[in-house]
Amino acid sequence: MNARFAIPLAATLVATALAGCQTTAQIMDASQPQAISIAQRRAQFELSCPNVTTTVLSREEVPPVLQFRGTPRLEYTIGAAGCNQRGTYLVICPEDGSGCFAAAGRRE
Repeated sequence: MNARFAIPLAATLVATALAGCQTTAQIMDASQPQAISIAQRRAQFELSCPNVTTTVLSREEVPPVLQFRGTPRLEYTIGAAGCNQRGTYLVICPEDGSGCFAAAGRRE
């Protein structure tokens, strides 16, 4: 193998191995700020309220949709409140870090 390619390949392998050593809690902690931000922006829009506060109500790891293929998902249930309104949002983040999205919310 050419030395020019060996170092980047080794660095990639080490990074992949270290990422594989993270616990589910660490992965969830890392994705949580993005999940909160997405829920907050959606709540601001749906509630027509710029001052929304959010609270993580629950979070869990969910297996892939396809049993033997796919990416596990992280699901956060996030409550939002502002302008005398409240809503609950389910935010789903693929565990591979490809980005989160907010599923349909429930307003109260």
